[in-house]
Amino acid sequence: MAQGRGSASVGVVFGAVLLCLLLHSEVARAAIYTVGDGGGWTFNTVSWPRGKRFRAGDVLVFKYNPSVHNVVAVDGRSYSSCGTPRGAKIYKSGNDRITLARGTSYFICNLPGHCQSGMKIAVTAA
Repeated sequence: MAQGRGSASVGVVFGAVLLCLLLHSEVARAAIYTVGDGGGWTFNTVSWPRGKRFRAGDVLVFKYNPSVHNVVAVDGRSYSSCGTPRGAKIYKSGNDRITLARGTSYFICNLPGHCQSGMKIAVTAA
């Protein structure tokens, strides 16, 4: 059976639709988490990630009063010591959205005494 010119274009359209569906399903799987739930990003949030299953692409929303807190993305060593390494990304909007990468991400508030009072989280995304 001979195929006409329309057969190739049907295949291209089908492929494009399939690609769009796959991309949409990947985006639809991403979850949005408000750090600290209703209390927001504040003291004693260190245990907030416990029991949650995070995936790469999930979004953490840090809600806080920017005049008294911030969010700093740090490495594991700085997380443990509550230090801020040179070049660390500091968020200050009070409504920061951070997309998780695969692996463990560490966040602290670097205002004096805040991290030491439990204002830090370590989140592992599969």
